[in-house]
Amino acid sequence: MKTLTESQKLRYFYFFYLYVMQGIPAGFALIAVTNYLAAKQIDARLLANFGVLVGLPWAFKFVWGPLVDKFQDSGMGRRRPWVLFSQVMAFLASLLLLFFTDPVTEFNVLVSAFVLHGVFASLQDISVDAMAITVVPEPERGRTNALMKSGMVSGQAIGSAGLAVVMHHSGFQTAAVVQSAVLLVLTVLTFFIREKPQHAFLSFRAASSQHTDSSGKQPFFKLAKELVNAILVRRSLFLFCAVAAVFISERLFQRIFTLHLIQKLNWSDTSVSVLSGTYGTMTAVTIALIGGWLSDRIGALRMLFGVTLVMGAGFVCFSLFRASWTHSMVSTSGLLLRQMFESLFSIAALPVLMSVCRRKIAAAQFGFYMALSNQADVLGIYMSGLLFIRFSAPAIGMVCGLAILLATVLIWIAGKMHAES
Repeated sequence: MKTLTESQKLRYFYFFYLYVMQGIPAGFALIAVTNYLAAKQIDARLLANFGVLVGLPWAFKFVWGPLVDKFQDSGMGRRRPWVLFSQVMAFLASLLLLFFTDPVTEFNVLVSAFVLHGVFASLQDISVDAMAITVVPEPERGRTNALMKSGMVSGQAIGSAGLAVVMHHSGFQTAAVVQSAVLLVLTVLTFFIREKPQHAFLSFRAASSQHTDSSGKQPFFKLAKELVNAILVRRSLFLFCAVAAVFISERLFQRIFTLHLIQKLNWSDTSVSVLSGTYGTMTAVTIALIGGWLSDRIGALRMLFGVTLVMGAGFVCFSLFRASWTHSMVSTSGLLLRQMFESLFSIAALPVLMSVCRRKIAAAQFGFYMALSNQADVLGIYMSGLLFIRFSAPAIGMVCGLAILLATVLIWIAGKMHAES
């Protein structure tokens, strides 16, 4: 069987299904279970706290980066041992969900189980991203990121729409069983895919010195110092601040709009979950694949600028037509367009952030960026609980749109810096 460095098709398949694996638990917890709780009239602030706690491990996943970069001399490959270890532990943590039957009455303990799963899922996320930076050639990164995003939204569709239906028909435990079974199958599949031909399927020995990257031998403090220097480059700071602003605004409006549909316009939680997981996913995957190809063709930075500009303008316009939100066609279009823009933005943003990462500290630097992006997500979720009870959804949507337009200015400035350097 060919290895990741030998086969482009295998790389595409590998990163697609690994992100499917990450998307399923995320969709289940943050969409299916959250919408289920919202339909039970759980307080918006309590729902926000649930989202914050579940997302917290991803917000601090940057602590894994230096560890993954430090220990990368296994005979199984540089990144593969970390991927496998995190997958096994995430699967075992998923089994804890089998002990719960009712998310409402067992809410507090259930949160703890989701958080524990998130700890190992965040390590998997860091490990997979480090693997991508290590084995994917730069000309392929746009398409690879498109497939990663497609895998994530496909997994979220399974976790949100699929498991929402299972949960409503057969109960929470059955949904947890289905999730755990899928995670187990994909973990077994990962075991049979290697990075390079000389790597062992299973080994507890270190790789020979000729195959070991020198970064793994650097002292920890030296890696940390190089990470700080890389992050403080002005162009990198501008780009990341822009990306973070968009992530906060997008996540905030997503949560506010979903709460508005369920608790103000009386949509059912299942209809919102299924709509997001079916038509929303098909739209997002299609756009993601087109966006990945376009990113490689015209350049990720140029695409990032265009997508952010249109996204911000779209949020503003949609908020101005708030009187039309009572029409299901308009609200449905809003849900689908939000997912489309979010997919396009991620596909453009990730290659741009990858391009500013230094190879020796790739896992740590990219992990730091992604962790702060996840913190932006968590902040958006937290703010939704505070703002939903004080301001209208259209007003919040307008502010989010304006913030995204300001992020466009930062991206333009970063582009000018790159052109002048």
